[in-house]
Amino acid sequence: SENFVLPLSHDEVVHGKGSMIGRMPGDEWQKFAGLRNLYGYLWAYPGKKLLFMGGEFAQYAEWNHERSLDWHLLDHAPHAGIQRLVRDLNNVYRHFPALHEMDCEAPGFEWIVHDDKAHSVFAFIRRAADGRFVLAVCNFTPVVRHGYRLGVPAEGANRETINTDHAVNGGSGVGNAVLAAEAVPWQGRSHSLQMTLPPLATLLWVLV
Repeated sequence: SENFVLPLSHDEVVHGKGSMIGRMPGDEWQKFAGLRNLYGYLWAYPGKKLLFMGGEFAQYAEWNHERSLDWHLLDHAPHAGIQRLVRDLNNVYRHFPALHEMDCEAPGFEWIVHDDKAHSVFAFIRRAADGRFVLAVCNFTPVVRHGYRLGVPAEGANRETINTDHAVNGGSGVGNAVLAAEAVPWQGRSHSLQMTLPPLATLLWVLV
């Protein structure tokens, strides 16, 4: 019920703090996967977004106002994949009002999973004023989760419109494409989806 911004701003990447990619845990693959996952979660969650220059392609170096950004990094697939993901997240954010129209109203957000500490999974629904919704699912572990079931508010076919683990983003390519909601009650909802959760990834689902 409040206006707020989710900033990854100038202050996060200067004065000895390093870069966003430099602060991700794990090996090189996990660092890029974790950053893609963070961006997917950030774009899906309520609140306006702020991403400082260099973060959109995972610049390694801390930002320096006296030199250019390291655009040459885009010659390397992991960095180009981050940039492609940010572009796609922006396009999806603009195209689906559920991701921004009711940021500051309680009906615009609904938790599905917020307490699965055994699997480190979050899932929530974002709604537009007309009732259409986007389902966001985030797996914060580097483990593929097969057969993960989630309650959904409507029947119909659901399509992955964003998968931060997609191969074109530099990920491993684990995904689901289109899934039909089953008439299996789950988590207090009449229908559910059984999906594969990619490692360190966010999925955004929309009704086809």
